[in-house]
Amino acid sequence: MAETEKITINMNVVDLGKVDLLVEQGFYSNRTDFIKAAIRHQLSTYSIIVEPLIKEKAFAVGISYFNKHLLEEVLTQNKVLDIKVLGMLVLADDIDEELAIKTINSVKVYGVLKATPEIRKVINDINKEKVSL
Repeated sequence: MAETEKITINMNVVDLGKVDLLVEQGFYSNRTDFIKAAIRHQLSTYSIIVEPLIKEKAFAVGISYFNKHLLEEVLTQNKVLDIKVLGMLVLADDIDEELAIKTINSVKVYGVLKATPEIRKVINDINKEKVSL
């Protein structure tokens, strides 16, 4: 099963009551199933817009994983990365700040970024620098 992330939403009490009524009537097994179905429906509705954007902007879709060894390979090739992920980006704990600065030009994640606090700060600084140019 794909890794999931917990989200929190706020609903007004009347909408929540309607969801509970649908659950009670057997349309959904619980509130979560209703919310997941609603999200899937909206994503399906807008897929004609989202799918071309994913291709046009060359996003990696799913889970992208970078560790120290991979970034050292990038460094030896005198390259820098523009990382674009729709899903999850994992920057391993063995990546130090200096290596990240030398090998990562930009990061855009729609979804989840998993990284140490130090690497998150480096990524934020890199992205701020790109915006201010």
